[in-house]
Amino acid sequence: MKDKPFILAVDHNRRNLELLGQFLNKEGYQTISAGSQEEFQQALSGETEIGLVLVDISGFDRQIWDLCEKLRDDQIPFLVISPKQSAAIQQESIAHGARSMVVKPLAIREFLGMIRGLMGE
Repeated sequence: MKDKPFILAVDHNRRNLELLGQFLNKEGYQTISAGSQEEFQQALSGETEIGLVLVDISGFDRQIWDLCEKLRDDQIPFLVISPKQSAAIQQESIAHGARSMVVKPLAIREFLGMIRGLMGE
């Protein structure tokens, strides 16, 4: 049986990354974490098969959208996690290739349902 692809979690806040990774691991997913744009780029250029990316845009500058466009071009599905409900952020997320946007605090069942759907489960 082939291993599941990894989920790449991108968040400027290391503690949030740790908590998200623990949660996803408990749900049976393998994760990679990136706490900076440089780590994000390194993860994308590595050998690991990435099936989904979760991008918390908090704390990043506008260059985060360039990396999101790379995900879109590489056909890697991703969700944008936003600190607030904002039509402008949602429009920008979709324009740069996000499948959807979720707002913190995360609704766990909905969030897991989105992850399962994007991972083809």
